[in-house]
Amino acid sequence: MVSPLIHIDHQSDESLQSQIRTKMVDGILVGAFPPNSKFPSSRKFAKQLNVSRNTIVLVYQALIEEGYLISKERSGIFVSDNIHKGCVQTSNSQLHNQALTSKKSTSLAQFKTPFHYNFKGAVSLTTYSSCPSNWRSYSYPFIDGKFDSSLYPIKEWRDANNRANASGEIYQWSELQGLQDDPMLIDEIRSKILPRRGIQASREEVIITVGTQQALHLITQLFVDNSVTAAVEEPGYPEMRDLLSQQGAKLVYQEIDDKGMVVDDKLNDCDVIYTTPSHQTPTSITMSMERRDQLLTKADKHDFIIIEDDFEFESNFLGQPHPALRSLDKNNRVVYVSCLSKVLASGVQIAFIVADSSVINELKKLRKIMMRNPPLSNQRAVSYFLSLGYYDSFMMHLHKVFFERWLELREALNIYLPDSIDTGPIQGGTAYWITGPKQLDGDYLREKAAEIGILIEPAKRYFASSVYPENCFRMGITSIATDKIRVGVSKLADLIHQLTDEFEEKLSDAKGNLLTGASLQNALSGAKLECQMVYGVPCIIELLSDGSMKGHTGGIDAEFDIGRWWVEGDMYYRQWNLWGYGEVKGFYVIMDGNDMKWFDQNYCFVRQLTYLD
Repeated sequence: MVSPLIHIDHQSDESLQSQIRTKMVDGILVGAFPPNSKFPSSRKFAKQLNVSRNTIVLVYQALIEEGYLISKERSGIFVSDNIHKGCVQTSNSQLHNQALTSKKSTSLAQFKTPFHYNFKGAVSLTTYSSCPSNWRSYSYPFIDGKFDSSLYPIKEWRDANNRANASGEIYQWSELQGLQDDPMLIDEIRSKILPRRGIQASREEVIITVGTQQALHLITQLFVDNSVTAAVEEPGYPEMRDLLSQQGAKLVYQEIDDKGMVVDDKLNDCDVIYTTPSHQTPTSITMSMERRDQLLTKADKHDFIIIEDDFEFESNFLGQPHPALRSLDKNNRVVYVSCLSKVLASGVQIAFIVADSSVINELKKLRKIMMRNPPLSNQRAVSYFLSLGYYDSFMMHLHKVFFERWLELREALNIYLPDSIDTGPIQGGTAYWITGPKQLDGDYLREKAAEIGILIEPAKRYFASSVYPENCFRMGITSIATDKIRVGVSKLADLIHQLTDEFEEKLSDAKGNLLTGASLQNALSGAKLECQMVYGVPCIIELLSDGSMKGHTGGIDAEFDIGRWWVEGDMYYRQWNLWGYGEVKGFYVIMDGNDMKWFDQNYCFVRQLTYLD
């Protein structure tokens, strides 16, 4: 009789029955419980594991039904001797040698003859990862694109999946053959997702893929070889550079400005252009309508195709989203790639390509060589998730959560690093591309931040060139809760100040005149001040003589707030109703010509404003 030593966790979310069953099956399959060995009675086993007898009875019954155990009348419960039939047998001497080798912690590989493999398709991947694999254990993971399980629509997805796997549904999707995708999913994408981007497409113009990366791989396989010149954004999506390089393409690195990818004569000799116009990777800049028109015009004039990666179009928070390039394209030059929300993508891995039907036909042939099509059961489940309105409801909730986090991060940066950080003018997305003080070493900041539980993304991985702005880094919102953002930014700000302290202006050595007492009161009363917010828009502050103040920002969806100000001792104090978390803040003030400089209570520089009146 075997005496199974099975550890179960009474605090685990997994049921005791499931834990015991899993451990028993594992033991049977690896030979820890040999064929024909006898298990204890249900009463004895239950006492041994400190669980109810009924739990053991149910486990035994399930494993008997599944063929792992057999019940012999008047003898007991035994491990079935049919489990290992059909498996390659390993001799006892081999098992003994393997056990000895394992005890000595020696790899079996060392006893094999070395062989030199001649790889023809090896990929030189970007070596700089976005974050460590145990990112969840960090207190402040400002990493974009990681899976936030708290947002996953478990109930709705379970319902959609159950419907897709009903007997009648299984019959329908299992009958699909060859290159077919689920027509129900194709129609849901055509009617529910594409119209939001201004795109109209027939069934023949859509193909389903296992995530965006497979879509991009298929497209590069079809359009790119060593005779092709391809333009990519710089900085840009590193995995796309890897795909193009593997195909032997000559790469042109196209700069980014505040309107998106620069369109100039460097594109004239290109065959393929890859761009992320909705929210550029990694800067989150939205390509302007003028720039989109310029790119499409140049594509027609110089005969190249455009790969439009629209992975994040549903996270536009300010203003209206621009139509997709594909929707503006009159000559079928744009191959459009998109996917379901990144929160769903981790579990479902469904993306799609929209292009001319001739392109789709060729992509289907390539996909068939690779994997035929994405699992049809998944496709049908996603179809129901869309058709039942779950996706729309989920996206509204996700938009609300991400908008709150996006604003919270923007506000925290503006409060704690107002004159040390520039995020640039963006309208949405799930990450901020940040330019810190010019003396800041972004890679070193990342290392030191991780030591205090803060994860930020390095800039290096997004640049093809070894020369890049070292004071840049990226902060995302998909994996961090709103209530942790402010504290995380505050800690990061303290670290940045420590690392750049020797370069920062101090009250004691600041250029200009320190205002105190009555002179401070007189200078501020009735003053109109202008400063730049960290997100690239101006802010006007009016300090009224009655002690009230008004503030408004420029840009899309301008913000307004009111508050109060006063002078106490030799410091200026202010408190907004909403801005700055409604906290009271005090500053020393130095006037340097028309520039007004604020220093905090530790005499450290905080912000510079322009004195307008």
